[in-house]
Amino acid sequence: MQHDIDPRSLIGRRAQDSAGCKIGTVGEVYLDDATGEPEWAAVRMGLFRREALVPLEPSEVVGDVLRVPFERALVRSTPVLGVGRHLSPRQELQLYLHYGLDVPPSAEADGPASPSSAPPAASSVSSSESDRDFGRIAGSGS
Repeated sequence: MQHDIDPRSLIGRRAQDSAGCKIGTVGEVYLDDATGEPEWAAVRMGLFRREALVPLEPSEVVGDVLRVPFERALVRSTPVLGVGRHLSPRQELQLYLHYGLDVPPSAEADGPASPSSAPPAASSVSSSESDRDFGRIAGSGS
């Protein structure tokens, strides 16, 4: 993705999959806490406005569209992580694995995500995990 773009300018853009089909609309942008760079976009999809997180790298902005290099079905099956909050390292690792992306060394340090039948937002979190939040939301000041 272009690094010279203001992450707030992504909000409201249409998101398309690798075939050019509309996935939804960007609702939020998550920044990496360490670098401040835009890392994930929450895309609102469908009638019930479910939000899925998509990686901004290797996505690209083409005109007024965020082009995501994944099939719509893969985006739709993204784990539900409670959009609107920080991402824990474990949640971020889940996303990297879901999209088949190389896991950065910082995400590998926490080990693989444990499988759970409940959505991650509802699963129990240890105090050490809850103290280490990542992925602040662009424009939120948090």
